[in-house]
Amino acid sequence: METTDATDGAGETGATGTHETADAVAFADPEEPAEVCIVGGGVAGLAAAIFTARAGLGTLVVDGGESILARNASLENYPGFPDGVDARRYLEMVREQSRAAGATFELGRVTRVESLEDEPGFRLKTDGGDPLRARRVIAASWPDSDYLVPLDVGRRERGSKHVVAVDENGRTAVDGVYAAGKIADEPHQAIVAAGHGAKVGLAAIQDSEVPFYHDWVAPEGYFTGRGRAVPPACEEIGDEERRRRDAAARERLREWLAEPREEAPTMHPSVEIE
Repeated sequence: METTDATDGAGETGATGTHETADAVAFADPEEPAEVCIVGGGVAGLAAAIFTARAGLGTLVVDGGESILARNASLENYPGFPDGVDARRYLEMVREQSRAAGATFELGRVTRVESLEDEPGFRLKTDGGDPLRARRVIAASWPDSDYLVPLDVGRRERGSKHVVAVDENGRTAVDGVYAAGKIADEPHQAIVAAGHGAKVGLAAIQDSEVPFYHDWVAPEGYFTGRGRAVPPACEEIGDEERRRRDAAARERLREWLAEPREEAPTMHPSVEIE
């Protein structure tokens, strides 16, 4: 199976594509499982990916091509954007942030997840290409959850769809399987999906063997000035580095926001467009 750092859309479930990085090749090797496989490249899945990748867990996002958020005409209740932001632009920004953190992507759709027989972890079958393997799976693929049926995670009907039963941190009844966002019966709002995805990502980190305290970038001396070592996943930076990062961030935002996006929102599939 091949992987991609595709930038179009931010979808829900997925699998195949084309290689971009050496890390992506390793993740796509069925003999070399990803540490975390996130099914769904919408807000919840991308937020989870940012945290797991920044913590050093090999993170693969399987992306079906477009998030439901792409149907939004203007995202106007997300903190940090006083006058709103184009939803498709926001999705691209979060996707780039997750790639910068170290996550890789594959395009396609996961059709089945099953436990491995001889070791902890899971096999993910897709709609094309070789199966994937992962030590942990985060489902963030609203409204699709049929691929979880073999695991008996505890789905329940919610209207014409199904949600997955989870604990307060997104863990399902199956060890190593999590659910984030609307598929976990969270409110259908972008900020809630982002927050829940981050929380579930943290749960996956805590359940792994990677050393982790908090994902913080602190000013120089915050820990060491009190005679403490810098905790795992934290970083201290001096004023010069803080200013450099701030300048780079402002420049990148200017690039992102310089030009309007021309494409229209995706219409609901039941609406006929003339």
